[in-house]
Amino acid sequence: MKGLFSDIRKKLLGEDDTPMDDVEEEYVELDTSAHEGIKNKITVRPYAIADFADVKAILDALRDGTTIVLVNIKPLKDKDLVELKRAINKLKKTCDAIEGDIAGFGDDYLVLTPSFAQIYREQEKPSEVKQ
Repeated sequence: MKGLFSDIRKKLLGEDDTPMDDVEEEYVELDTSAHEGIKNKITVRPYAIADFADVKAILDALRDGTTIVLVNIKPLKDKDLVELKRAINKLKKTCDAIEGDIAGFGDDYLVLTPSFAQIYREQEKPSEVKQ
């Protein structure tokens, strides 16, 4: 009876009666030299927004996850303020979605970062109250 259960178990589990001494060991050789030239660097990339359609390229670079984006908004600011607000809202929503950060830099630039970076913001000093 014991032999019957052993035979059923071997057939179900696919066990083989081959002794382990007869089995050759197989190795898979990995090519580690292929990744030596690729380095994970952070890219800082400038863009200019002249039209709302220019936002797509910026969002693609930001979603890549290794790019910090500097955006010149002056061309669209001079052209159409409504489109500028729409573009900035789109950029803000994407930054929130990827847990990135966005901040204005001067009057004509935006800085957008992926989740690994944070934009430094000066803390406002409490104003002194004169009595």
